[in-house]
Amino acid sequence: MNQLDVLVEEIRSEFPDFRIVSKYDSTLMRTLDVLLRIITFGAMHSFMDDFATTIGSTVYIPSSWRRYSAVARCLVLKHERVHLRQQRKYGKILFALLYLFVFLPIGLAYFRAKFEKEAYEVSIREAYKAYGPLYVASSKYKESIISIFTGSSYAWMWPFRRSVERWYDSIISSLG
Repeated sequence: MNQLDVLVEEIRSEFPDFRIVSKYDSTLMRTLDVLLRIITFGAMHSFMDDFATTIGSTVYIPSSWRRYSAVARCLVLKHERVHLRQQRKYGKILFALLYLFVFLPIGLAYFRAKFEKEAYEVSIREAYKAYGPLYVASSKYKESIISIFTGSSYAWMWPFRRSVERWYDSIISSLG
């Protein structure tokens, strides 16, 4: 068994209903894509192609998934496993309400930022293990993470760039 298969089995042992589904095979994901384009005035146009999404015990994978290396797929699944655990902790309905609506669905989404910080911390730490310190310390990688919080990808969930930079820097400093 390869590393990816082992991880999928680990996740399935923790979440027996765990599934991986292509976003393009999901009416729900295609509908969410349209809604995201509307509420972000077209700024979020890569939902189907670049972002994995977890709802319930299903991870919906983007069209770019087939181009990911096994290592990159593992990084994504480890991030999404954090969301599975968050849903278990808060309950699926409360988690969804907090993630989507508190405080605002756009621009100041406290819980979305909180939940994503937990998951992206895992992403950063796992990228450090997989690709090394120079990769996660690079300005390109840092900006890719920061823009997720401050840009249209997650509907500008946390507009306070400096606080996101400090959060990122604190993770990087804890790695070395």
